[in-house]
Amino acid sequence: MYEKSLIIIKPDGVQRSLVGTVINRFENAGLKIHAMKLQNVAAEQSKKHYSEHVGKAFYPTVEEYITSGPVMVFVLGGVSAIKKIRAMVGATEPASALPGTIRGDFAHQSYPAPGEPDDKPIRNLIHASATPDEAAAEIAIWFSEDELVDYDKVTDQQVSFK
Repeated sequence: MYEKSLIIIKPDGVQRSLVGTVINRFENAGLKIHAMKLQNVAAEQSKKHYSEHVGKAFYPTVEEYITSGPVMVFVLGGVSAIKKIRAMVGATEPASALPGTIRGDFAHQSYPAPGEPDDKPIRNLIHASATPDEAAAEIAIWFSEDELVDYDKVTDQQVSFK
C-alpha cells in the first residue's frame, strides 16, 4: 500500500551538512518526495509535534533541541514507505542503531552524552513517522494540503514482461 511519512532532519543534521546525503539515501531507495522545506521550529510547533511528551520532565530539553537551529522537514511516499523509512533510519538510540542506517552512520551522540545530565534529549539526527496515523497527524502539523505535491515518476510505471 502506498504511504506517506513525515521526516525531519533535526538541527544537528542540518548543521553538519548531512541533508543532501540523507535525502540521497531515500531517493536511491525509490522513495518519492512530496513536500520539503527548511525552517526554524517555533516552540508552539514543537509542542504540537511532541504533544505526547509535553508535561514530562524531559520535554523542555526536547524543545530546546528541536528549536536550536533550522530543520529540514519533508514528506516521503512509497509502497510500504513507513516500514522502509524506519528501517533506513535505524534505532532511536544512536548507540543501538546498526551500521548502514542513517542514525548508525551519522548520529553519534548517545543518551545521556558524556558529562550531560540524564534529562538531555537524544540527539539522534532524524525523525520519521512510526505509523500511518502518526504520519497523517504529523504531516498536517508541518504542511498544508496545498503544499503536498503528487506526481508520477517514470519508475512508478509497472513493467510488463511478455
